[in-house]
Amino acid sequence: YISTTVIAVTIGLILVNIIQPGQNVSNETIAQMSSSFSDNMKSNIETAHATSNGPLQFIVDMVPDNFFKSASSNGNMLQVIFFAIFFGLALLLIDKRIAKPVVDLFTGLNEVIMKMVDLIMLMAPYAVFALLCSLITDISQPDIFIAMGWYVMTVLLGLCIMLLIYGIIVKLFTGKNPMHFYKAISPAQLLAFSTSSSAATLPVTMERVEEHLGVDKEVTSFVCPLGATINMDGTSLYQAVAAVFICEAMHFHLSLSDQLTIILTATLASIGSAAVPGAGLIMLVIVLESLNVPTETMAVGLSLIFAVDRPLDMSRTIVNVTGDCCVAFSIATMLGKVHTPKPKDWDDNFDAVA
Repeated sequence: YISTTVIAVTIGLILVNIIQPGQNVSNETIAQMSSSFSDNMKSNIETAHATSNGPLQFIVDMVPDNFFKSASSNGNMLQVIFFAIFFGLALLLIDKRIAKPVVDLFTGLNEVIMKMVDLIMLMAPYAVFALLCSLITDISQPDIFIAMGWYVMTVLLGLCIMLLIYGIIVKLFTGKNPMHFYKAISPAQLLAFSTSSSAATLPVTMERVEEHLGVDKEVTSFVCPLGATINMDGTSLYQAVAAVFICEAMHFHLSLSDQLTIILTATLASIGSAAVPGAGLIMLVIVLESLNVPTETMAVGLSLIFAVDRPLDMSRTIVNVTGDCCVAFSIATMLGKVHTPKPKDWDDNFDAVA
């Protein structure tokens, strides 16, 4: 996971230094975006300060004070995973007759939640359409989209390159056709785009990897939840591009050592990011602070990218989820934990007739 994250950050830095999208942003655009979204940016900076005392703070926060509080918040996935592993170990150490009803209970709950997600996915296209309409009506100046075009193109180009790299990894480690891989996980990618949340997509991600790629459940039950929390390749790539873009637009010079700092900080910040919509924008504050960007400059810079963050958040979540599936599939193949899946329809609504 860390290796793919470093690759993603490096790709983002290379692209943003070649394209230099920050050179195309006018001072008028900066002023307009700052006045429109300055209040939101101040709250994001305050949130980042409140949730992080350093790039390794997520290790301290891994142990929950109250599990039920952590389970009710998508922002505490690491705590949920820590408790789940501890709970599972305890189940293994007690008598199997006592543990079986507990396992059956969670198995049944998982099936119910999976069916709920299937029903929600039927409404996903309409929800995405309404969300994008709301975004467009909130921005009064169409010229802002033109000013941000190079930035959006840079991020999307980097995300597309990462998707191609996942296909190469699948081919090298599993020997499977990358197109088969992409087709198998495409419903999970669609839900990731709709929700902008790796956590919300997790049940579908696990189902597609298990039933359509043939990965054993013992692998997906550990690798996929872990990946949904710490594997944020799309987010880390976005943070690298956004950090350099903001510094360029605000005429804040970055040295080579500063860009190496971005690789380290963006990697660690992506690990600590919550798997929920908008978390990457908050963690971007940590990356900018590591570069000693003044708070005033940071607020204006974040205001500049805020207008297009939502569609980019939806796009980078696709990369995050694809990375989870790629790593799970590759690890399972190396461990010999892959079987031939039963024939199924693409949308899983009906089993294929043999």
